[in-house]
Amino acid sequence: MYIIHWGGAIVGLLIAVIFILKKINPVYSLFIGAIVGALVGGASLSQTVDVIISGTNSVMGAVVRVVAAGVLAGVLIESGAAEKIAETIVEKLGEKKVLLAIALASMIITAVGVFIPVTVIIVAPIALPVAKRVGITKSSILLAMIGGGKAGNVISPNPNTIAAAKGFNVELARVMIGAFIPAIIGLIITYIVATLISKRGELIKDTEISKVISNKGNISFIKAMVAPVVAIILLALNPIGSIFHIKILTELKIDAMYILPIAGLVGIIAMGKINKTIEYTTAGLNRMTGTVMILIGAGAIAGVISKSNLSSVVVSAIHSCGISGVFLAPISGILMAAATASTSTGSIVATGTFGKAILAMGVAPLSAAVMINTGAVVIDHLPHGNFFHASADAVKMNIKERMKLMPYESIVGGSIALTAVIIYGLL
Repeated sequence: MYIIHWGGAIVGLLIAVIFILKKINPVYSLFIGAIVGALVGGASLSQTVDVIISGTNSVMGAVVRVVAAGVLAGVLIESGAAEKIAETIVEKLGEKKVLLAIALASMIITAVGVFIPVTVIIVAPIALPVAKRVGITKSSILLAMIGGGKAGNVISPNPNTIAAAKGFNVELARVMIGAFIPAIIGLIITYIVATLISKRGELIKDTEISKVISNKGNISFIKAMVAPVVAIILLALNPIGSIFHIKILTELKIDAMYILPIAGLVGIIAMGKINKTIEYTTAGLNRMTGTVMILIGAGAIAGVISKSNLSSVVVSAIHSCGISGVFLAPISGILMAAATASTSTGSIVATGTFGKAILAMGVAPLSAAVMINTGAVVIDHLPHGNFFHASADAVKMNIKERMKLMPYESIVGGSIALTAVIIYGLL
């Protein structure tokens, strides 16, 4: 059993980040970083291949579930169900509570399996005209969308939650439910902070409001909610059985690989779009392709880091500073997501690298999964990631203004992570 020197792992991670900043494809950046890191860390050419293959194999469980989630995501997005959900929430809460409506809509859409960048793109055309009428700034509505998205992301069947659950062999539903209170706190903090900055930054111009081209047809809100509700019910069956000691539900272990496609297909039937099944599912799979490739790249770099002694070095540093070992889970999630500017990649790398060390400190698998997952949303919005630029483009915001929003995003993400640490690490 060979050990890669921790310095090599750090070099590999830095090279991956630098290449991503240089706009080189993230997947290739991660693979190049993994190869260089392994070689610098003392692995031979053949050992490097073994390490990378081992790392990519470790994420295959998450990859399969992400592909399955593409069915649900494709149905929600392509049918217009997600758009209808957002539109209804904004309409019902009204202009006086527009920031709460935007944050809540973003939270719900992300929570049912839509990626945050896609959520922002869906909600922005609905939010911009309302925000213009009430005179609030781009910064406040973008923070409402991002903060709501972060809150929804930690309780969603998205790649980051799947990776955290799979990494610690915990049921996906338990990780989602476990992050519910932190998500609610994140939503509240989002509303408070977005309200405080509602007059800061650029106002929305008429030319920046594009006409919403709806593809929802005659879908009602109730029909739009069928797929998400079915997914939530099916995912909750086993945890409910465990809580109330219902044997039949406890033994009913239906994996997300089954649940998410089933929910999507039930949603298609409820909306009367059965003839669109191939179109919607194909579109959903296409949306997941880029994410799947990044997950494989993340597995490669995670393989190198996990084969190194980096986790031992970090654990020693934490002990020498007098910091409790339970903080390793959120700290690893925060640092790895920041390094890769990706929640999902950060979750994979943190879980693969520090998972064993975290469990060795006596942290329960569920607690570790929740704390890594919530930690990964603290500073995952850095400029070397796609989300930073996609979110700015959604509201026609320049880079300078977008960067000013980053501390507020971290406040929201930090509140989510801190709540999780209090519940799962301190209480």
